[in-house]
Amino acid sequence: MRRHAWLAILATTLVALAGCSVSGFAVDKVGDALAAGGSTFGSDDDPQFVAQAAPFSLKLMESLLAERPQHRGLLQATAAGFTQYGYAFLQLPADELEPSDLERAEELRSRARRMFVRAHGYGLRGLEVAQPGFRSMLAHDPAAAAAMTGKADVGLLYWTAASLAAAIGVSKDDPARVGDLPKVQALIDRALQLDDSFDGGAIHSFLVGFTMARPDLDGPRVALARQHFERALELAHGQDAGTHVSWAEAVCMSEDDRECFESELRAALEVDADAFPERRLSNLVMQRRAAWLMTQADRRFLPAMPDPATANGVTK
Repeated sequence: MRRHAWLAILATTLVALAGCSVSGFAVDKVGDALAAGGSTFGSDDDPQFVAQAAPFSLKLMESLLAERPQHRGLLQATAAGFTQYGYAFLQLPADELEPSDLERAEELRSRARRMFVRAHGYGLRGLEVAQPGFRSMLAHDPAAAAAMTGKADVGLLYWTAASLAAAIGVSKDDPARVGDLPKVQALIDRALQLDDSFDGGAIHSFLVGFTMARPDLDGPRVALARQHFERALELAHGQDAGTHVSWAEAVCMSEDDRECFESELRAALEVDADAFPERRLSNLVMQRRAAWLMTQADRRFLPAMPDPATANGVTK
């Protein structure tokens, strides 16, 4: 975002929060700008800087939503922001800390869980604005609730599903939370049906890992996950480190295939983070994840068993 544009948004924000007679109009304009401004952080090349700046941006969004609680663009942006912040700057650092500081890791995971629950609430609010009764229907009949939505809802469907899945992922000891999986299934399946190309393959990338965990599948999971993997890379023109990391963690590990695991992590590290500036930050975060996972391979895979035919000097 250009400097003068950012200054204009800040000036408008100050007017809006001061409660002048044009407050509603001003808040809507700022909300529109923030809702459309995800590429500002997404193209940044300094994850640490974004980690420090994101809380201010998220609190600003919440302040604006207090004035305009039904601004769908802002609700979606807020759901996305809290999900991404919780994952990139709380959950992933927690995983890295766990081997050396379990207590601190659990503190970070607890914070991440709260961010994901918060994000999910904003996503639900956004869907409820366009589809009154959506939240209640989702609780009782997730498939029927999802069927109420249309293509204009794809972003909200994705982030509402992703935030809930993330909350479940860090709440595996909470049966009530795990019981929300059918909601994730209904939301992400509807998003896929409506627009599988959303955000350069984000839905397919999500489904790489989710396919390996969802309880409603009876068929060959790896084959279906591969379809999502290949489509995600196609839509991202091969430049999405996160898809390779998802395959490494969800598929290679479930198949106990260390060679596959390390190969996919190398592929993630080889992604050109500058090829698509709008996803630079995401690629840098996931490349850090890939580099860390490389150091954990010995902990995640059993040593290869010696070949009995060559053991003790015996050869075929």
